[in-house]
Amino acid sequence: MKEDKTIRKKIAELERESRKLCDFSAQQNLLNKSATEYAELFYHSNHQSKAFQPFDDTMYQIFDKPLSEEGTDSEEIFSFIEKYIISPGLNSASGRNFGYIPGSNLFASAIGDYMAAVTNRYASVYSLSPGPALLEDRLIKWMAELVGYHTGAGGYLSSGGSIANMTAVVAARDHAGLTGKDYPRAVAYLTKHSHHCIDRALNLAGLRECIRRYIPMDDAFRMNPRELNNQIIDDVNKGFIPWLLVATAGTTNSGAVDPLDEIGSIARLHRLWFHVDAAYGGFFLLTGHGRRKLAGIELSDSVVLDPHKSLFLPYGTGALLVKDVNHLVKSHDYQANYLKHVESENVIYSSADISPELTKHFRALRMWLPLKLHGLKVFKEALEEKLLLANYLWNEFSNMKDIETGPPPELSIFMFRWVPKAGDPEEMNRKLREALLQDGRIFLSTTEADGKFCFRVAVLSVNTHLKEADILVDVVKEKIGEINN
Repeated sequence: MKEDKTIRKKIAELERESRKLCDFSAQQNLLNKSATEYAELFYHSNHQSKAFQPFDDTMYQIFDKPLSEEGTDSEEIFSFIEKYIISPGLNSASGRNFGYIPGSNLFASAIGDYMAAVTNRYASVYSLSPGPALLEDRLIKWMAELVGYHTGAGGYLSSGGSIANMTAVVAARDHAGLTGKDYPRAVAYLTKHSHHCIDRALNLAGLRECIRRYIPMDDAFRMNPRELNNQIIDDVNKGFIPWLLVATAGTTNSGAVDPLDEIGSIARLHRLWFHVDAAYGGFFLLTGHGRRKLAGIELSDSVVLDPHKSLFLPYGTGALLVKDVNHLVKSHDYQANYLKHVESENVIYSSADISPELTKHFRALRMWLPLKLHGLKVFKEALEEKLLLANYLWNEFSNMKDIETGPPPELSIFMFRWVPKAGDPEEMNRKLREALLQDGRIFLSTTEADGKFCFRVAVLSVNTHLKEADILVDVVKEKIGEINN
């Protein structure tokens, strides 16, 4: 009994301390106030902030301090967050961020994430959390309808395009019935401008030995259907096993859209799994221009879309759609004793049944809330704006002295390079890149096309408008002038 009392006393002492983590006391109120004030300041001042803040290796020293046993004042914490965590490097939410595929910072999505974290609902299994599971299922059905899939389609919300593409590769592998002995003869078809995560997905799916055919592209960096068909026929005649064909609806490098209708017909003819990586370009289907450019996407067996790209959501929001959800079910079948009594009556397939994740963030709320709050019309108009801005900027750069532009944007990405009359173009473009980084008002990423150093202009931030586009042109002109002088 005495020992029992001692244990109870110790538990009570620990409880007093552990409750500090959850008590909505004055400290939590202050934390909530500080976070709200910081968010408001960020939203109101972001249009004036730099797109890129240079930093140096002293960052390592700042973060090289161990966590302390005692807590820290919230004011000091938020000062550290602003100075050392948020400010240095790329401001992804800036309207003058034209690099990579720009991210956005919809306030409604932030509120959705806040509510998801506060309630921490388990979103992976229908029988435990029917609301989150059904919400995700409804969003998947909406995206499937957008792509052109019908009854029997399914999928899940992922952390992004990489994990979604990997899941598609696994489903395609299993659909083809490939086993280890087949891998050295199995052939996947893609292009040199396919996203690198496709190659990585093949490796992670155990297919490192798989043959990869990089199909030649046309002058606009789109897969050549005739070359593709000839290559497949040649591989069949040589005893290889064609099984996967990956097309891209908006390449990261140049924004090119492969001819999906022609490629889809070839895939059907040769009975290949047709996968479309539309991580960047998929939601342009909400526009008339996008529907025309992406015609044929409905022929695919699977599609990846990233709402954190062309739907302006925060990073960490991807999606995989499969025309026949049973392919995902077969590839992700599992048995676990501790989950035997949480099975549903097949009302829907929970994401745990059709994806690699068992525990996952309640991602659906960050996507559903802004769509529900604002309606689809404003998203469509924002995408139309980005398409027009990209064409406007391409024309501006095409008319600039000593600037060489790549193909006109099919969606909202294009390339350009500086070709000065004096000096090595490669060296001069690198000087221009460094000058832009040090200035920081705008941010551009770079790439290589046909062996040449190029700048990429990606117009996709929800905060990018005509003013930001004009600043981009002006800053590039200004830095070229300074380098020439």
